[in-house]
Amino acid sequence: MLPNEQAQPNERAGAHETLRGSQSRAGESRTRERAVEAAGLTKFYGERAAVNGISFCVERGEAFGLLGPNGAGKSTTMRMVACRAPLDAGELCVEGLDVRRRARRIRSLIGVVPQENNLDPDLSVRQNLLTTARYFRLPRPVALKRTAELLGFIGLGGRGGARIEELSGGMKRRLMIARALLHEPRLLVLDEPTTGLDPQVRQDIWRHLEELRRSSRLTVLISTHYMDEAERLCDRLLIINRGRIVAEGTPRALVERHFDAYTLEVRDAADLPLSEVSDGGRVRAVERSGAHLYFAASPELLTPLMRRYEGRRTILRPSNLEDVFLEIVGDEPEEEQGRQTAR
Repeated sequence: MLPNEQAQPNERAGAHETLRGSQSRAGESRTRERAVEAAGLTKFYGERAAVNGISFCVERGEAFGLLGPNGAGKSTTMRMVACRAPLDAGELCVEGLDVRRRARRIRSLIGVVPQENNLDPDLSVRQNLLTTARYFRLPRPVALKRTAELLGFIGLGGRGGARIEELSGGMKRRLMIARALLHEPRLLVLDEPTTGLDPQVRQDIWRHLEELRRSSRLTVLISTHYMDEAERLCDRLLIINRGRIVAEGTPRALVERHFDAYTLEVRDAADLPLSEVSDGGRVRAVERSGAHLYFAASPELLTPLMRRYEGRRTILRPSNLEDVFLEIVGDEPEEEQGRQTAR
């Protein structure tokens, strides 16, 4: 066609079809690069929206966190991703597959560690893994090899014959993670993996998860209400409250978006007024649950305030994700939040 000639209608239609086709292929390519893609995801229990129209994506190879109080909708979202609860509205793709149409295939591509212990108490440690291997139809030699490798990885190489009741809470949790990894999934779904465990046991599980991610491109989706767990394990986060997304970003970016770098925290100060700060707005003061908090870009701006609180417990520290969480979600008890939501 010459430069000055206009395209005929059928030529323009062909061009539009080509454009739509290329856009569709580009969209499919982006979906394939994402381990999880949700749009308008919604789940009701009775008249209550446990998950209320949330949208997010998890890039392949990243550790992505859902952070929120109990009852926020984290576990419900995880169950929908794991094809264990149906959607009421919205769209959800896992590993490029629609959960409504390809649930069986999706289950073969993901490993799930549920919140509650569901190991078989009638089987030994090793038998729990080998039984799972049969579910995924792993050949016997492969199953034996993977079982030995994973028991060694989680530090239970010498406990294969032990009964489940003989294991500590941390050992059971590690065994559940090993079971979820048995068939070499592309996506590992961890629903509050360290709830109720001692701090040293939590640290041990974090170490194993970090080692696992260093040695593979495994994508991890983790729900938690522990701020330190989210900061340590997650590349990106959603903060969810009452079924809705209230913030998202990397842990560091979320902190920087809401607060200056340093915090002076004064404990047990409910009987005192917040100190007046006349510094041109460089220090922000907040009262929270009987504590006074002051945020500033440098420690030097906060140290003069410490003298005003002699005899009180003061902590000068970096601002953290807990500050952000309480700023966004509030420090209202979860039971009271639930009552207000139900009204």
